[in-house]
Amino acid sequence: MNVATLVYLLCMVTSGLCAVLLVRAYRRTRARLLLWSAISFVFLAINNLLVFADLVVVGPAIDLLALRYAAALAAVCTLIYGFIWEAE
Repeated sequence: MNVATLVYLLCMVTSGLCAVLLVRAYRRTRARLLLWSAISFVFLAINNLLVFADLVVVGPAIDLLALRYAAALAAVCTLIYGFIWEAE
């Protein structure tokens, strides 16, 4: 296992852990912005999983770039939607 692989895995674990902690905080306080942030971090964890799969597991045989961009776009759009929804 090289350093790049370790970084990809740590990024995925960190995003997933942030999502779990945000869900726990949402369940305790019921602040909906925490829920939107948790959903966004779930998409970021999926994005990091796809980065790991694309660059380490699959290699250049299959290109997962479109899926990676879709997951990142879903994360950002979810967070922006949550910010707009909670600003009202």
